Amino acid sequence: MVDLATIRDAAVGYGFAIEIAGIAEAMFTECTGLEAHIDVFEYKEGGQNSYSHKLPGRRTYSNVTLKQGLGKSRALWDWVDGVVTKKDKAGERKNISIILYNTAAIEIYRWNLIGAYPVKWTGPTFATKESSTIFESLELAFQEFTVQVTAT
Repeated sequence: MVDLATIRDAAVGYGFAIEIAGIAEAMFTECTGLEAHIDVFEYKEGGQNSYSHKLPGRRTYSNVTLKQGLGKSRALWDWVDGVVTKKDKAGERKNISIILYNTAAIEIYRWNLIGAYPVKWTGPTFATKESSTIFESLELAFQEFTVQVTAT
């Protein structure tokens, strides 16, 4: 029998923040691509013709894309540029945390991206017919991620 007291409600995406190398960067408005995939290794055993064994292989991660309104800071562009030019330590890998908050502004989940670095920066699209927020996006590759449930 299922203990209904242990079943938790699904998290509601009320708000989120981004920390880059431990520094809060809460101005991002969208985060997409947080995904893990496990390769399947198929093993065909000799003499066993009715099925093949499917075994878990390596885990891979898709790139994550962060979107924000274009601000006055060049920090993201300097990071992108530093990956190519290797100026100072601008191009180093950084640990990123994506933090989900509930409606009471309490942290409930944290995804820690280990060894992240930018692989694509997309600048704003301009249209004179509209007066809307100008966005930039940053696509990150990373080595692995961990998930923490921080509140119930």
